[in-house]
Amino acid sequence: MGSKGKILVVDDDRLVLATLAHGLSQAGYEVIDADNGDEAILQARERRPDLALLDIRMEGKSGFDVAAYLRDHGAVPFMFLSAFSDAATVAQVQALGALDHLIKPVDMQQIVPAVEAAFARLRAAARPANEALVAHGDPLSDVVAIAIGIVMHRYSLARAPALDKLRKLAESQGRTLEAECERMLAAVELLSAPASL
Repeated sequence: MGSKGKILVVDDDRLVLATLAHGLSQAGYEVIDADNGDEAILQARERRPDLALLDIRMEGKSGFDVAAYLRDHGAVPFMFLSAFSDAATVAQVQALGALDHLIKPVDMQQIVPAVEAAFARLRAAARPANEALVAHGDPLSDVVAIAIGIVMHRYSLARAPALDKLRKLAESQGRTLEAECERMLAAVELLSAPASL
């Protein structure tokens, strides 16, 4: 079976790095590891990962520096794993456009599902809009496309049945498809937010 995706894992704590690399490899991902920001940028240039999981506070280049590089030069999506969840850190995480912000200590039972959800969101966002059309022929909005990706991932459905499931749910709740999908994504965001916030 092929890899589920290529993930760059960056942490200056070698034990944390080894734990993450082992856990994600066991979950079916190809892992590229780096223990500092400069190495992370070099690996990202050479190996072109699909996703990066970054520690924030490291000697030399911080995770924020690496994230800015990945966003501006490599177009590599990223998420953070950090011991810090103060307001300033959270604001910077959001400003950089991170997919998620996980809080240490490392718990693979939290990290693997968060990585899988990030890959599901990326796959949904990468699909051409014209690949999935609503009944009247308009391209699906990003919100609906991402919600379909989540339902496909969660229930192992193909695209059409996932869209049908969302439509039926929206109808049963007396909401538009768009409104129901927005509500679902808000719930997913809330569940992935750090408990301390």
